[in-house]
Amino acid sequence: MVRDGIVLGHKISERGIEVDKAKIEVMMGLQPPNSVKGIRSFLGHAGFYRRFIKDFSKIARPLTRLLCKEVKFEFDNPCLEAFHTIKGALISAPIVQPPDWELPFEIMTDASDFAVGAVLGRRKDKKLHVIYYASRTMDDAQCRYATTEKELLAIVFAFEKFRSYLVGSKVIVHTDHAALKYLLTKKDAKPRLLRWILLLQEFDLEIKDKKGSENGVADHLSRMQIEGETPMEDSLPDEHIYSISTCELFEAPERAPAPPARAPAPLAQAPALEIFCGMIQTSQSSSFPWFGEIANFLAAEKVPENLVGSKRKKFFRDVRRYFWDEPYLYKQCSDGLYRRCVSEAEIPGILHHCHGSSYAGHFATFKTVSKVLQAGFW
Repeated sequence: MVRDGIVLGHKISERGIEVDKAKIEVMMGLQPPNSVKGIRSFLGHAGFYRRFIKDFSKIARPLTRLLCKEVKFEFDNPCLEAFHTIKGALISAPIVQPPDWELPFEIMTDASDFAVGAVLGRRKDKKLHVIYYASRTMDDAQCRYATTEKELLAIVFAFEKFRSYLVGSKVIVHTDHAALKYLLTKKDAKPRLLRWILLLQEFDLEIKDKKGSENGVADHLSRMQIEGETPMEDSLPDEHIYSISTCELFEAPERAPAPPARAPAPLAQAPALEIFCGMIQTSQSSSFPWFGEIANFLAAEKVPENLVGSKRKKFFRDVRRYFWDEPYLYKQCSDGLYRRCVSEAEIPGILHHCHGSSYAGHFATFKTVSKVLQAGFW
């Protein structure tokens, strides 16, 4: 009777899933790489078993930095330490368990200043059995996210990574950021957070908050020690960027304003936008918003009375792409993103903020229209 075997580079037995020792022994004989190609080859082989290595992205960060463009190749001590740490982690790789579909899945997530980590497991006899380790580094834009955004990004990453396990199953998410428990029901969050929340609505999940000291499986990412102090940059190279228009709050004393070097073109000088504003003013004659019938149907299942024939079929076909989240209506656009439906009365304010305000930039027609289309749908 066969009790274990090698399947797709993994050893499968009654104890669980292990790494193939034959492949690991080959990697143990590798010398430190001396080129970018060598690092890419080593990380490719080690990455095949990254599901067994907790915090793989953090450990390999000194090596992955050498793969960036315009970075001089210097295999220093941190790179050598990362190289040997990965080899040691492969030797002592734990035995991960196959999923038990009768039990709910549990996910531990956490985010640091530069990486997110997640652990998929299941709890049996009050003991957590690990199924999968996953982590990745964040790009420059994501590193500048607020703490709540980073923590939610870690959860979104976990559900995208483990989607094949989690669809149709009960999932319990453990995080050390208590605010995430209430974020799923928040109606006035940032558009980025709303998009992530809509993605998570596909799953049956429950968020439980844990203290960082209790969430030790994933919290190591957020407890990194940084050598030296980070100086605070308090000089503003261009203070005009940070200026705030306060003309609506109080009346400034009269004085002759200095003529600007280059006055921005007013909104009316853009022909396409001028025509667009005229269309808006014409449509504002009706107080009933253009999406009122769709909102009434999704909120109260009220079908418009004047729909007959092909118009009725078109209405029910189009309404599938709308999503009602009181008090707002969202539409799934052609790029797959959900945008809030905007009434005619809100459009002039959006145009002002996208073009005419002090922080809008006074861009030309096409760039302004692009910014307007990102603000909502009408």
